[in-house]
Amino acid sequence: MAFAVASQSDSACLADGELTSASAAAQSISEHCLSDGPVGRVGLEIEAHCYDPRDPLRRPAWNEISDVLASLPPMPGGSVVTVEPGGAVELSGPPASGVTSAITAITDDQVVLRSAFAEAGLGLVLLGADPLRPAKRINPGDRYQAMEQFFRASNTGVAGAAMMTSTASVQVNLDAGPRAGWIDRVRLAHALGPTMVAIAANSPLLSGNFSGWRSTRQRVWSQLDSARCGPVLTASGEDPGIDWARYALKAPVMLVNNPEAVPVTRRVPFADWADGRELLGGRPPTRRDLDYHLTTLFPPVRPRQWLEIRYLDSVPNAIWPAVVFTLVTLLDDPVAAALAAEAVEPVATAWDAAARIGLDDPRIRSAANRCVAIAAERAPKALAEAMQRLVDAVAQGRCPADDVADLVVENGIAATVSQLALGEP
Repeated sequence: MAFAVASQSDSACLADGELTSASAAAQSISEHCLSDGPVGRVGLEIEAHCYDPRDPLRRPAWNEISDVLASLPPMPGGSVVTVEPGGAVELSGPPASGVTSAITAITDDQVVLRSAFAEAGLGLVLLGADPLRPAKRINPGDRYQAMEQFFRASNTGVAGAAMMTSTASVQVNLDAGPRAGWIDRVRLAHALGPTMVAIAANSPLLSGNFSGWRSTRQRVWSQLDSARCGPVLTASGEDPGIDWARYALKAPVMLVNNPEAVPVTRRVPFADWADGRELLGGRPPTRRDLDYHLTTLFPPVRPRQWLEIRYLDSVPNAIWPAVVFTLVTLLDDPVAAALAAEAVEPVATAWDAAARIGLDDPRIRSAANRCVAIAAERAPKALAEAMQRLVDAVAQGRCPADDVADLVVENGIAATVSQLALGEP
C-alpha cells in the first residue's frame, strides 16, 4: 500500500542526483520521512502462507502461484496481490478513509483471493511463521537472490532465509498526522509494540518444531542485525526525522542497483558511502540509491511519509479485524491514545518478553487487557463479535499461538496445516 503524497524536490542532492555527503543524505531523509497532515487514512497489508492441503510439506511452485494470480479478477476493494520470496501471498490495500472501511475492503478481497486459490487446489493460511516446511525461496526476483547472499555474508543466513520465506504479517499503514504531534505519535507507535506483539502472537512453531516462543516471527526478526531491523526510536525524544536519519545512515548497505540488485558482502554503513570513505558499484551514491537503501531497512515502525507498523503476526480471520481496529484506535483516537500511552508505559520496551511468553507476563497482560478494553468501548457494531472474541482471549491470557499449539498437540503439525489450508477452524 502506498499513500499518495505530493512529490518534493530534494535540495540535498546535486542536479544530477548524486549525493554530496552523509549530511546531505541526513537532511534529505529527515525532511521527507513524514508528511504533515491530518490522520484518518488506513491501509492494510495481509500476508498468508500458501499450502497444498493434500501435501502440506510441499511448497507450491512459483508458476503455480503465478497462474492463480493471472486468473484473478480485479479485487473489489482495490488491493494489489503480490508474492513474497517463499510463496506467501500478500494483499496490499489502498488507503481507505477510516479503519472500518479499510477492514471491509480487504475482507472482500480476501474472499475473492481464497476462492481463486481453492479452485487451484491450494489454501492460504494466516500464521506468523511457517510451522512445517523448511525455509526455501521460490520468487526468482534478483532482489531476493541478492538478499540471500547478503544475509549469508553477514552470518545471518539462517535467520535471513526464515525472515524472507517463512514469516507473514499484518501490516498497518497510517497517516503521520500533524507535525506538532509526530514525536508523541511515533513514540506511542513503538511503545504499543510489545503489547500488540503479545496480543497478536501467532507463530509458536517454525520448520516443524515448537520454538518456545509465542511469536517466532518476532524472534526471527530479532536475530537479524538490529541496525537494520531493530526499533528506530531512541531515548533522546528527538524529532523522528532525526532519529530515522541517524538509523538509516548507520545501517549497512545491503544492495546496490547496477542496474540489477548486487549484494554488498562487507559491512559498509550508508554514511561511509555517502562521505566517500567507500565506493560501491564503482561510484558515489545517488538519491535513488538512498531511496533504495531505505527500502532495505525493516524496523518495527518504519516512516515512509506515512507510518508502516510492521510488528503484528498474521492472525486468523476471526480476530485480525479486531486486532487492527485496536491498534488504529489506540493511535488515531486522541483520548484512546492518551489512555493507551499510560497503560503500556511499563512494558514499552519488553519486545523479547512479549514474543517469548506473551500474555503470560503479568505486566504485558495487564496492559493488553486495558488496551483491548479501550478499543472495545469504541468499536462499531460490525466488529462487536470479533472484538468480544479478542477481549475474552486476552482476559484468559491466550493469544492465537495458544490455539495453534493446541491443534498441533491434538492432531499433529501436518494435519493442522491441512485443516487451516482448507479453511476449517
